[in-house]
Amino acid sequence: MDIQAIIIAAVVVGGVGIVIGIILGIAGEKFKVEVDPREEAILDALPGNNCGGCGYAGCSGLAGAIVKGEAEVNACPVGGAPVAAAIGSIMGQDAGESVRMTAFVKCAGTCESAKQNYDYYGIEDCSMMGFMPSGGPKSCDYGCLGFGSCVKACPFDAVHIVDGIARVDKDACKACGKCIKACPKNLIELIPYEAKHAVQCNSEDVGKNVMKVCKVGCIGCRMCVKACEAGAVTVENNIAHIDQTKCTGCGACAEKCPKKIITK
Repeated sequence: MDIQAIIIAAVVVGGVGIVIGIILGIAGEKFKVEVDPREEAILDALPGNNCGGCGYAGCSGLAGAIVKGEAEVNACPVGGAPVAAAIGSIMGQDAGESVRMTAFVKCAGTCESAKQNYDYYGIEDCSMMGFMPSGGPKSCDYGCLGFGSCVKACPFDAVHIVDGIARVDKDACKACGKCIKACPKNLIELIPYEAKHAVQCNSEDVGKNVMKVCKVGCIGCRMCVKACEAGAVTVENNIAHIDQTKCTGCGACAEKCPKKIITK
Protein backbone atom coordinates (compact mmCIF):
# COMPACT_ATOMS: atom_id res chain seq x y z
CA MET A 1 0.00 0.00 0.00
CA ASP A 2 1.32 3.42 -1.03
CA ILE A 3 1.64 5.51 2.15
CA GLN A 4 2.06 8.70 0.16
CA ALA A 5 -1.24 8.10 -1.67
CA ILE A 6 -3.04 7.53 1.63
CA ILE A 7 -1.66 10.77 3.07
CA ILE A 8 -2.63 12.74 -0.03
CA ALA A 9 -6.18 11.29 0.07
CA ALA A 10 -6.52 12.17 3.75
CA VAL A 11 -5.32 15.71 3.16
CA VAL A 12 -7.75 16.16 0.23
CA VAL A 13 -10.71 14.81 2.21
CA GLY A 14 -9.81 16.93 5.22
CA GLY A 15 -9.38 20.02 3.06
CA VAL A 16 -12.74 19.50 1.38
CA GLY A 17 -14.37 19.09 4.80
CA ILE A 18 -12.83 22.33 6.05
CA VAL A 19 -13.98 24.23 2.95
CA ILE A 20 -17.53 22.85 3.24
CA GLY A 21 -17.59 23.76 6.93
CA ILE A 22 -16.52 27.33 6.18
CA ILE A 23 -19.16 27.64 3.45
CA LEU A 24 -21.90 26.30 5.73
CA GLY A 25 -20.82 28.62 8.53
CA ILE A 26 -20.94 31.66 6.26
CA ALA A 27 -24.33 30.58 4.85
CA GLY A 28 -25.69 30.00 8.35
CA GLU A 29 -24.72 33.49 9.44
CA LYS A 30 -26.06 35.09 6.28
CA PHE A 31 -29.39 33.31 6.18
CA LYS A 32 -30.10 32.76 9.87
CA VAL A 33 -33.53 33.81 11.11
CA GLU A 34 -33.52 36.01 14.17
CA VAL A 35 -35.89 34.68 16.83
CA ASP A 36 -37.60 37.19 19.07
CA PRO A 37 -36.63 36.28 22.67
CA ARG A 38 -40.26 36.88 23.64
CA GLU A 39 -41.28 34.02 21.37
CA GLU A 40 -39.01 31.61 23.22
CA ALA A 41 -40.27 32.90 26.58
CA ILE A 42 -43.90 32.44 25.48
CA LEU A 43 -43.13 28.93 24.24
CA ASP A 44 -41.72 28.09 27.66
CA ALA A 45 -44.89 29.46 29.30
CA LEU A 46 -47.25 27.43 27.11
CA PRO A 47 -48.23 23.94 28.34
CA GLY A 48 -46.60 22.16 25.38
CA ASN A 49 -49.53 19.90 24.54
CA ASN A 50 -49.43 20.90 20.86
CA CYS A 51 -53.13 20.05 20.68
CA GLY A 52 -53.98 22.68 18.07
CA GLY A 53 -56.95 23.93 20.07
CA CYS A 54 -55.75 27.49 19.58
CA GLY A 55 -56.05 27.16 15.81
CA TYR A 56 -52.30 27.10 15.17
CA ALA A 57 -49.92 24.26 14.40
CA GLY A 58 -48.81 23.55 17.93
CA CYS A 59 -47.47 25.75 20.71
CA SER A 60 -44.60 27.13 18.64
CA GLY A 61 -47.04 28.34 16.00
CA LEU A 62 -49.12 30.11 18.64
CA ALA A 63 -46.05 31.66 20.26
CA GLY A 64 -44.99 33.14 16.93
CA ALA A 65 -48.50 34.42 16.23
CA ILE A 66 -48.73 36.14 19.64
CA VAL A 67 -45.41 37.93 19.12
CA LYS A 68 -46.57 39.08 15.66
CA GLY A 69 -49.83 40.35 17.10
CA GLU A 70 -51.86 37.81 15.16
CA ALA A 71 -53.19 36.03 18.27
CA GLU A 72 -54.35 37.17 21.70
CA VAL A 73 -52.25 36.49 24.77
CA ASN A 74 -55.09 34.36 26.16
CA ALA A 75 -55.46 32.25 22.99
CA CYS A 76 -54.35 28.99 24.64
CA PRO A 77 -57.49 27.12 25.79
CA VAL A 78 -55.47 24.52 27.67
CA GLY A 79 -53.37 26.86 29.79
CA GLY A 80 -56.29 29.02 30.84
CA ALA A 81 -55.94 32.11 33.03
CA PRO A 82 -52.51 31.32 34.60
CA VAL A 83 -50.82 30.87 31.22
CA ALA A 84 -52.61 33.90 29.79
CA ALA A 85 -51.34 36.02 32.68
CA ALA A 86 -47.78 34.77 32.19
CA ILE A 87 -47.86 35.50 28.45
CA GLY A 88 -49.48 38.87 29.09
CA SER A 89 -46.60 39.74 31.39
CA ILE A 90 -44.08 38.78 28.69
CA MET A 91 -45.88 40.85 26.08
CA GLY A 92 -46.61 43.75 28.41
CA GLN A 93 -50.35 43.36 27.89
CA ASP A 94 -53.36 42.82 30.09
CA ALA A 95 -54.51 39.24 29.59
CA GLY A 96 -58.06 40.24 30.47
CA GLU A 97 -60.55 37.92 32.12
CA SER A 98 -60.41 34.32 30.96
CA VAL A 99 -63.48 32.15 31.32
CA ARG A 100 -62.75 28.46 31.69
CA MET A 101 -64.67 26.46 29.12
CA THR A 102 -65.58 22.80 28.83
CA ALA A 103 -67.01 20.59 26.11
CA PHE A 104 -70.67 19.61 26.40
CA VAL A 105 -72.47 16.87 24.46
CA LYS A 106 -75.97 17.90 23.39
CA CYS A 107 -77.55 14.46 23.55
CA ALA A 108 -79.10 12.34 26.30
CA GLY A 109 -80.25 9.55 24.01
CA THR A 110 -78.88 6.59 25.93
CA CYS A 111 -79.45 2.98 24.90
CA GLU A 112 -82.63 2.94 26.98
CA SER A 113 -83.97 6.34 25.90
CA ALA A 114 -83.30 6.37 22.16
CA LYS A 115 -84.66 3.91 19.62
CA GLN A 116 -82.52 2.01 17.14
CA ASN A 117 -83.43 1.22 13.54
CA TYR A 118 -81.22 -1.85 13.44
CA ASP A 119 -78.30 -3.56 15.14
CA TYR A 120 -74.93 -2.51 13.79
CA TYR A 121 -71.85 -4.72 13.77
CA GLY A 122 -68.85 -3.14 12.13
CA ILE A 123 -66.17 -0.50 12.45
CA GLU A 124 -66.86 1.59 15.52
CA ASP A 125 -66.25 5.05 14.14
CA CYS A 126 -68.89 7.76 13.91
CA SER A 127 -67.49 9.12 10.65
CA MET A 128 -68.27 5.76 9.01
CA MET A 129 -71.97 6.09 9.75
CA GLY A 130 -72.44 8.41 6.80
CA PHE A 131 -72.07 5.35 4.60
CA MET A 132 -74.59 3.30 6.58
CA PRO A 133 -78.36 3.09 5.93
CA SER A 134 -80.22 6.02 7.55
CA GLY A 135 -76.88 7.48 8.63
CA GLY A 136 -76.42 4.87 11.33
CA PRO A 137 -78.51 2.64 13.60
CA LYS A 138 -79.90 5.40 15.85
CA SER A 139 -83.43 6.47 14.91
CA CYS A 140 -82.80 10.11 15.82
CA ASP A 141 -80.98 11.82 12.97
CA TYR A 142 -79.46 14.32 15.40
CA GLY A 143 -78.37 12.01 18.22
CA CYS A 144 -74.99 10.80 19.39
CA LEU A 145 -73.94 7.69 17.48
CA GLY A 146 -71.86 6.45 20.39
CA PHE A 147 -68.94 4.98 18.42
CA GLY A 148 -66.34 7.22 19.97
CA SER A 149 -64.75 9.38 17.28
CA CYS A 150 -64.64 12.12 19.91
CA VAL A 151 -63.05 9.74 22.40
CA LYS A 152 -60.22 8.95 19.98
CA ALA A 153 -59.72 12.64 19.19
CA CYS A 154 -59.42 13.81 22.81
CA PRO A 155 -55.76 14.04 23.89
CA PHE A 156 -56.71 14.44 27.55
CA ASP A 157 -58.86 11.32 28.09
CA ALA A 158 -61.79 13.60 28.96
CA VAL A 159 -64.44 11.96 26.75
CA HIS A 160 -65.90 8.50 27.24
CA ILE A 161 -68.84 6.54 25.88
CA VAL A 162 -71.29 5.78 28.68
CA ASP A 163 -74.53 3.90 27.99
CA GLY A 164 -74.31 4.56 24.28
CA ILE A 165 -73.55 8.30 24.31
CA ALA A 166 -70.47 10.46 24.73
CA ARG A 167 -69.96 12.10 28.09
CA VAL A 168 -67.34 14.70 29.01
CA ASP A 169 -65.36 14.76 32.25
CA LYS A 170 -65.44 18.54 32.68
CA ASP A 171 -62.55 18.51 35.14
CA ALA A 172 -60.29 16.70 32.67
CA CYS A 173 -61.47 18.70 29.65
CA LYS A 174 -59.09 21.42 28.44
CA ALA A 175 -61.50 22.89 25.85
CA CYS A 176 -59.08 22.23 23.00
CA GLY A 177 -62.00 21.63 20.62
CA LYS A 178 -60.71 18.44 19.02
CA CYS A 179 -63.81 16.48 19.99
CA ILE A 180 -65.97 19.18 18.40
CA LYS A 181 -64.19 18.76 15.07
CA ALA A 182 -64.38 14.97 15.29
CA CYS A 183 -68.15 14.77 15.83
CA PRO A 184 -69.94 14.35 12.46
CA LYS A 185 -73.27 15.29 14.07
CA ASN A 186 -71.98 18.63 15.43
CA LEU A 187 -73.27 17.62 18.85
CA ILE A 188 -70.47 19.02 20.97
CA GLU A 189 -70.06 22.65 21.94
CA LEU A 190 -68.00 24.64 24.41
CA ILE A 191 -69.84 26.13 27.37
CA PRO A 192 -68.51 27.87 30.51
CA TYR A 193 -67.19 25.46 33.12
CA GLU A 194 -69.35 27.25 35.66
CA ALA A 195 -72.54 26.96 33.54
CA LYS A 196 -75.43 25.92 35.78
CA HIS A 197 -77.72 24.41 33.16
CA ALA A 198 -77.54 23.28 29.53
CA VAL A 199 -79.91 21.65 27.05
CA GLN A 200 -78.84 18.07 26.40
CA CYS A 201 -80.51 17.73 23.01
CA ASN A 202 -79.82 18.91 19.47
CA SER A 203 -82.88 17.69 17.55
CA GLU A 204 -84.62 20.19 15.29
CA ASP A 205 -87.58 17.89 14.62
CA VAL A 206 -91.06 18.85 15.73
CA GLY A 207 -92.15 17.47 19.09
CA LYS A 208 -94.26 14.55 17.84
CA ASN A 209 -91.41 13.27 15.68
CA VAL A 210 -88.93 13.62 18.52
CA MET A 211 -91.12 11.51 20.80
CA LYS A 212 -91.24 8.74 18.20
CA VAL A 213 -87.49 8.20 18.41
CA CYS A 214 -86.43 9.39 21.87
CA LYS A 215 -88.01 9.44 25.31
CA VAL A 216 -86.03 12.44 26.52
CA GLY A 217 -85.60 14.68 23.46
CA CYS A 218 -86.57 18.37 23.52
CA ILE A 219 -90.06 18.84 22.06
CA GLY A 220 -89.87 22.62 21.76
CA CYS A 221 -92.83 23.16 24.10
CA ARG A 222 -91.46 26.54 25.33
CA MET A 223 -92.35 25.84 28.96
CA CYS A 224 -88.72 26.59 29.81
CA VAL A 225 -88.98 29.94 28.03
CA LYS A 226 -92.03 30.92 30.09
CA ALA A 227 -90.36 29.80 33.32
CA CYS A 228 -87.16 31.80 32.82
CA GLU A 229 -87.53 35.27 34.32
CA ALA A 230 -84.04 36.28 33.14
CA GLY A 231 -84.87 35.82 29.47
CA ALA A 232 -81.99 33.39 29.07
CA VAL A 233 -83.96 30.62 27.33
CA THR A 234 -85.21 30.72 23.76
CA VAL A 235 -86.55 28.13 21.35
CA GLU A 236 -85.22 28.18 17.79
CA ASN A 237 -85.78 25.48 15.18
CA ASN A 238 -87.79 23.46 17.70
CA ILE A 239 -84.91 23.24 20.18
CA ALA A 240 -84.33 25.16 23.42
CA HIS A 241 -81.17 27.23 23.84
CA ILE A 242 -79.74 28.81 26.99
CA ASP A 243 -77.81 32.08 26.80
CA GLN A 244 -75.17 31.43 29.44
CA THR A 245 -74.43 35.14 29.80
CA LYS A 246 -78.00 35.71 31.02
CA CYS A 247 -78.57 32.49 32.96
CA THR A 248 -78.77 33.01 36.72
CA GLY A 249 -78.77 29.31 37.55
CA CYS A 250 -82.15 29.46 39.27
CA GLY A 251 -83.18 26.11 37.78
CA ALA A 252 -86.75 27.15 36.91
CA CYS A 253 -86.34 26.00 33.31
CA ALA A 254 -85.11 22.57 34.40
CA GLU A 255 -88.02 22.15 36.81
CA LYS A 256 -90.61 22.99 34.17
CA CYS A 257 -89.10 20.89 31.36
CA PRO A 258 -91.44 17.91 30.86
CA LYS A 259 -88.65 15.82 29.31
CA LYS A 260 -86.08 16.77 31.95
CA ILE A 261 -83.60 17.44 29.17
CA ILE A 262 -82.20 20.61 30.76
CA THR A 263 -79.39 19.21 32.81
CA LYS A 264 -77.36 20.63 35.68
